[in-house]
Amino acid sequence: MDKFMERAVDLSLENVRAGGQPFGAVLVKDGEEVAEGVNELHIKHDVSGHAELLAIRRAQEKLQTNNLQGHIMYASGEPCPMCYTAMFFAGIEKVYYCSSMEEAAEVGLDASTILYHDLKHQREDRKTVEMISMPLENGQDDPMKLWERKQK
Repeated sequence: MDKFMERAVDLSLENVRAGGQPFGAVLVKDGEEVAEGVNELHIKHDVSGHAELLAIRRAQEKLQTNNLQGHIMYASGEPCPMCYTAMFFAGIEKVYYCSSMEEAAEVGLDASTILYHDLKHQREDRKTVEMISMPLENGQDDPMKLWERKQK
């Protein structure tokens, strides 16, 4: 097994022993570890405390950048939609993982499978979280237009 994947799996095992879920992640660039994380839901009570997200946050803070192009994520489990999206926005283009979402579902960790399925639907057809668009009030400044003006 690759040394970075071995580290991600070891992190996930340590996390289970500490009362957490079986997720560990290692972020690598040019053959060097940059940051790592484990699922910290049981510690911080923060639904965004996933291993991959924590590794990304730590790397961005350490490197003082939002751009992680050229980095590779090693994750003990297939990333959920939230982690996948964060990796996309950070510029991470490659992820290696061990356990699939289906394997996670078999042991009771099936939220990712449900979410990926739900995201395939149009906004109005999603079942998990109802999405309702609300227009700005009359006279209210539009944040998107403000952003556009500030970029010029």
